[in-house]
Amino acid sequence: MSDRVRIKICGVTRAEDVVAAAAAGADAVGFVCHPGSARWVPPAQLAALASRLPAFVTPVLLFVNAAPEAVHAAIAAVPHALLQFHGDETEAECRSYQRPYVRALRIGEGVRLLDCEREFASAAALLADAPVPGYGGGGVAFDWSRVPARSLRRKPLVLAGGLNAGNVGAAIAQVQPHAVDVSSGVESAKGVKDAALIRGFIAAVRAADRAS
Repeated sequence: MSDRVRIKICGVTRAEDVVAAAAAGADAVGFVCHPGSARWVPPAQLAALASRLPAFVTPVLLFVNAAPEAVHAAIAAVPHALLQFHGDETEAECRSYQRPYVRALRIGEGVRLLDCEREFASAAALLADAPVPGYGGGGVAFDWSRVPARSLRRKPLVLAGGLNAGNVGAAIAQVQPHAVDVSSGVESAKGVKDAALIRGFIAAVRAADRAS
């Protein structure tokens, strides 16, 4: 691939981890706005965390079946954020906020990425995740062969699900995603990122870039 693979560090809950991710070269940092997650960031903390990001590093707000008022409140706290939907939101619900958004999909039986591209035509990108209980951050990889070849895809694809420094190179070589998304693979505990693991993950992605 000629394009550099973009990198999102997701499930960040601490200011020092925001700083570490940006310093290591992350393109985006994700904040979970779902109270059911161990990586939940309360609304009152969103603005302070996002303010630690330098220019050109994108904040991403992750929602799971959130009430519209909760989404609007998070957008008000981080006005320049990209939105990411992980629940049962319809295409109409996702686009109703009139903001660029990523639609997450759990790639299992009966889920066809190309059909989802058509269903979520307004999405800026699709995110392929593992079909695990809950909504992301499970640390489990899925069968990458379920992802159609890059030549067949029409939308940017973000690859997630059980990625770490040890397997992300193979994932990039096989799937050829636009971006990769990591959470548990760079953690010492849920919601606690490890700066060394972040640097190692990003180094592995850059090595995959050079090999492509």
